[in-house]
Amino acid sequence: MRLLLVEDDNHVAAALSAVLARHGFDVTHARGGEEALQALLPGRTPFGVILLDLGLPDRDGFEVCGRIRRLTATPVIMVTARADVRSRIHGLNLGADDYVVKPYDPMELLARIHAVSRRTVPAETTGTADDTPADGPRPPLRLGPLTIELPTRQVAVGGSTVPLTRKEFDLLALLAQRPGVVFRREQIISEVWRTSWEGTGRTLEVHIASLRSKLRMPALIETVRGVGYRLVPPPVR
Repeated sequence: MRLLLVEDDNHVAAALSAVLARHGFDVTHARGGEEALQALLPGRTPFGVILLDLGLPDRDGFEVCGRIRRLTATPVIMVTARADVRSRIHGLNLGADDYVVKPYDPMELLARIHAVSRRTVPAETTGTADDTPADGPRPPLRLGPLTIELPTRQVAVGGSTVPLTRKEFDLLALLAQRPGVVFRREQIISEVWRTSWEGTGRTLEVHIASLRSKLRMPALIETVRGVGYRLVPPPVR
């Protein structure tokens, strides 16, 4: 797999590149945001995953993430020392697929790379056999003011479209297809991230927080302490 590593620290980049190379990755190192964006221009050989450090010398890492998402649907993993939840949510809202905090274990990073790379098809064209039944297009899910179009992966609240990342949509769609049912954390991680790796649990929490914020419906997804989450249908008005 070709991987774009955006990291301004040459020593960190060299060490990480060596680890990734030993695990079969073809690493291209960009030392700044502009160099990374140039590597992603149309016509260039595509990458399977992008590792994006936020502390770049020439551009704000969040700005670079937003511009990357406008250029390509390639999965982006933010790698940064910023551990606060607000930064994580902001990164996910900009289109990042995952968020890894330094310092990290290299095996943790590899697990996350493999998890996000399992789905590399752009959201507009991504679908499963469940999205289009044999007897015709699947009707939208309507839960109060919330509407979810599974075939087109569109979400709206009160008629206004709400842009979601791929994982956010997959998570919301999973919960919304069985409203009121409690999904265990392990089940959600297995179905949305296609992995059983326990470290993904923190990423799940961040995605839940991001969905509550984007949809402006904090009570929509209820935390069932010690078990998992369930979607609570909004009252019909």
